[in-house]
Amino acid sequence: MSAAIIRPSTARPCTIVICRGCCCGDARKHPGADHQGQLHRIRTAAENSGGRLAFRTTDCLGPCGQANIIVVQPSAEGRRLGGRAVWIGWAMGADCTEEILAWADAGGPGVAEPPATLTLQFVRPPRPARARSGGR
Repeated sequence: MSAAIIRPSTARPCTIVICRGCCCGDARKHPGADHQGQLHRIRTAAENSGGRLAFRTTDCLGPCGQANIIVVQPSAEGRRLGGRAVWIGWAMGADCTEEILAWADAGGPGVAEPPATLTLQFVRPPRPARARSGGR
């Protein structure tokens, strides 16, 4: 697992977790998708956010049939307001990336409403992840 996280000293920011396991980010599975461009765009947004946004990559998250998977984790404030991690499937393309970044910049889960078009891509996490998040 690699990480490039920028955090303010006082609170955990909204965090974007990008799956780069067996299927996500794989040009053989999704030819024509700019996987590296997406990663660069999210990394740049986190670096320029002044600590309001963090990101990390991880190995396989599980729902490979819905690759690419991105999970948006709430900030400390979002968690206090009832926000929980949101799993987004088929997260490819510049429009999807920009919607995720705009939502995270606005506060993410628990703080801001996601774009309506992005909600169409929300997926259920695999069973072990649901158990860790309280069944949500």
